[in-house]
This record gives sequence, C-alpha cells and structure tokens, in this order.
Amino acid sequence: MATKEKRTYKVTNWKEYNKSLIERGNITIWFSDEALENWEHPNDQTKVGRPFVFSDTAIECLLTIRELLKLPYRQTEGFGRSLVAMLGVEAAIPNYSSLAKRASKLNVSLDIANKRGDIDIVVDSTGMKVFGEGEWKMRTHGKSKRRTWRKLHLSVNPDTREIVAEILTENSCHDADAVPEMLEQVEQPVKKFHGDGSYDKWKVYEGLESEGIEPVIPPQHNAKIKQHGNSAEEPLPRDEAIRQIRRKGRRSWKEEVGYHRRSLAETTMYRVKQSFGSHLKNRVFENQQTEARLRCKIINQFTQLGLPQFEWS
Repeated sequence: MATKEKRTYKVTNWKEYNKSLIERGNITIWFSDEALENWEHPNDQTKVGRPFVFSDTAIECLLTIRELLKLPYRQTEGFGRSLVAMLGVEAAIPNYSSLAKRASKLNVSLDIANKRGDIDIVVDSTGMKVFGEGEWKMRTHGKSKRRTWRKLHLSVNPDTREIVAEILTENSCHDADAVPEMLEQVEQPVKKFHGDGSYDKWKVYEGLESEGIEPVIPPQHNAKIKQHGNSAEEPLPRDEAIRQIRRKGRRSWKEEVGYHRRSLAETTMYRVKQSFGSHLKNRVFENQQTEARLRCKIINQFTQLGLPQFEWS
C-alpha cells in the first residue's frame, strides 16, 4: 500500500516577513507622535469629580507597552518615565494607580484595517488562566480549588487574519451564548459562520438565520433531522448538513463546505498565547477584559505589519 507523501511548504516573502517581525519590537510604532499629540485629556464632557489629566489615548498607549513587554503597573510607569526622558519629550506619565483605575473603563478598538465588503468569520474560544498552580505543581500534587480561568472568544476574518470580534467571559459561559455579542461587534456584513461542534445549538442557527448568515457547523454525531424532507417549509441548514454527511461521510462534507478554514481561529489563539502567554495579569474582571482586548488589537497590528506567504510542494 502506497503511503501518502507529506506536503511541505516554504515562505516566499521571507525578506518582507522578516522585516515585519523586526518592526513588531519598534517602540516608536507603539509610542507614536500621534499618541503624544493627544496625550492630555480634553475634559470637554460633563464628569462628576476631579477631571482627567490624561486622555484615553495616553492610557491605552502605556497599557499597550505593558502588554508588549509583560510589565506590572509600577514598572510600566517607570518605563514610561524613562522613555519620555530618553526621547526628550515633555509629557507627564500617569502613575500606576491611575493606569489600573482607567483600564477598567477603557474602550479599546480592535483597529481593523479592511472594513470593506462582505466577509466570512471563523470562531473559537480558549481558556486564559487568572491564578492558580503552575504545570509543575499540577503534575506533582494535582489541581486545587483555586485554579481560576476566563474564556476568550474570538471571531477572525480568514481572508485577512484580523480579529474582528473579541469577548472575555467567565469560564462557565458556553460558546453558543457568546455568538450574539460577537456578531454585534462585527462591523461588516457576514456571509458564512465557521464554528466547531460546540456551536451546534438551535439558538445559534436561529440567530444566524435572522441575520442571513450561512452556518458551517458540523452537527453532532447523534444528530437527528428536525424537519421532514417533504415539508413545504424552507430546508433547515442543519438538516441539509446531516443528509450530506449521511450520503458522503463527515470528512467529505467538511472538505466540500470548507469547514477546515475554522482552523485559522485556532492559529490566531496560538498567536495570542505565544505573544503574551496564557495568563491574565489583572485580578479585576473589567481590567482583564481590557487586557484581553488590547492583546487582540496588538495581534491585529502585527498582522497588518506583514504575514508570511507560503508555497506548497
């Protein structure tokens, strides 16, 4: 029996991609002239209490550097002071307490570059550890009750690799429950929704149908047809998927509908964890949400700097 040869690939734009990797560490990209121009808060809105000194842009700039360099709040303040001193810039730096307080209410945009036309989305979720034992202690003594996690839900445009929606929830939140909010975040019309079996819920199908979105979700292995084939009603996408799987097999159905594009969501999860780790530094949930969103924004900016292009052989 002949064995199937394993396909290999090579990067065809290594020079450009190598330059983009170097630029990711260029601090002038993140601490930009535009940020310094909008450093002070305009205070043109009604606010109870003491007016803000620093704008949201200034706070986001320092929190971005905090995520890039994996710094605590106090070290972020110290790094910011040394940075303006070396650059010869006259700019005050918020103290660590202000950074932590403002982070809980910061509205962070994902900074999506391409917002034209209809798109497909691929979705997935992953766990982000908040506190608890490390892997060594787990292997030696087992887990304890103090291991706490959050769930990061991402929606990715498979054509541009940009994250178009992000939600951080409690670990108890089911993947299907996060779909309405993710769809609300996506600014472009969505054509197809690629998700794994955890999204095989009728409330997900009904929500996608109301938005005119085609689901690409594998039904569970014990799934049953809901609507009879002789019905005068419009065929249900899930029922049609079940019928095609029965005729052709699950693997053939996945190849035919392009289900494997969903793996790009897993790739994005991997990029987030490789860049920033699988832990969240903050203890307050609102700050954790800002922390996760900043990481996704940075990943989008990494993507815009350049991605590798492959040639398969």
